[in-house]
Amino acid sequence: MVDSGKNSKLLPRPYSLFPVPFLNTTMLKLYHMPLSANSSRVWIALIEKQLDYELVEMKLDGDQLDSEFTKISPFHHIPVLVDDNFNVIESLAILDYLEAKYPTPPLLPTDPKSLAIVRMVEMVTVNEFMPTISPLFSKMMGFSNSDDSQKIELAKQKVAIVIQFLEKLLDNSSYFGGEQLTLADIVAGSAIPFLPMLGISLDSYPIIGSWCDRLMARPSWQATRPTPEAIEASKFRIQALMARHQSRV
Repeated sequence: MVDSGKNSKLLPRPYSLFPVPFLNTTMLKLYHMPLSANSSRVWIALIEKQLDYELVEMKLDGDQLDSEFTKISPFHHIPVLVDDNFNVIESLAILDYLEAKYPTPPLLPTDPKSLAIVRMVEMVTVNEFMPTISPLFSKMMGFSNSDDSQKIELAKQKVAIVIQFLEKLLDNSSYFGGEQLTLADIVAGSAIPFLPMLGISLDSYPIIGSWCDRLMARPSWQATRPTPEAIEASKFRIQALMARHQSRV
């Protein structure tokens, strides 16, 4: 298993704006990677829910294949949430679990239209946006080549379609589904505010740009934002893994 003594951190609730209906009697444990949007959305939710939790950082340098880790994540994926020996994989499932078990503060609206907006944003982010930005992420990490130019251009076009769709859904609201933060903001907000790092400006999308500013001002986003040092460390780690793999071919 991951060395929890070396790579884990016990993190308290950073601020308390709402009363929590009941405290978790056992420490929640999140296996994550700082650069993973899937991991970040769960990390953000834990902070917004004002829960106590332990972070276990995965390097994904082979530690995901460890026999002890595969007991809780048989597909070798992160994030994984462990709650009193109950293991939850898949970030959207984890978010729903946290919302059901710790409903205050609420991150899901109750009226049908707002709920539909939240679910649309979640699914569009996961199914349309995230796969699309893969070439852009590879370019940022320094892994693309000249043959990827067409893929990058197509990715930018698809991203524009997604952002335009999201702007229409957001309209004049502060957050997706209303004036309170929702799971939609957490899911989309774990990736879209970082588009400028991938070479896509948000200047042409003032509604989404203002939404990103609101998110980035929240303590949960500030606490989970990957540092330049973490990005560079991940680049080095992935490059080393790729070089090791190529040497074995």
